[in-house]
Amino acid sequence: MIEVLIYSTLLGILLSLFSFLNLEFHLLNLLLGLEFLMLNLYMYMYMNFIFFDYQMYFIMIFLTMMVCESVLGLSILVSIIRVVGSDNFQSFSLML
Repeated sequence: MIEVLIYSTLLGILLSLFSFLNLEFHLLNLLLGLEFLMLNLYMYMYMNFIFFDYQMYFIMIFLTMMVCESVLGLSILVSIIRVVGSDNFQSFSLML
């Protein structure tokens, strides 16, 4: 039963990686794809740590880093929208 859950999270990781690589026009869509990827990685690690009976300290550290990454991404998104006016990648060439 646990193998099915591990394989389904691996499928979720592959789908989220595919969506992360294909969402290239807006920064918000890119950040949502990245969060979906991190959530699937979190679930995969959780299932593996339960299956192999490891300690859960690394999962708490990973969860903390995941929250810090999302806060940093949202702050960069807000800063870019304030400066440029949109999160479209075609308008980023105006900043150079």
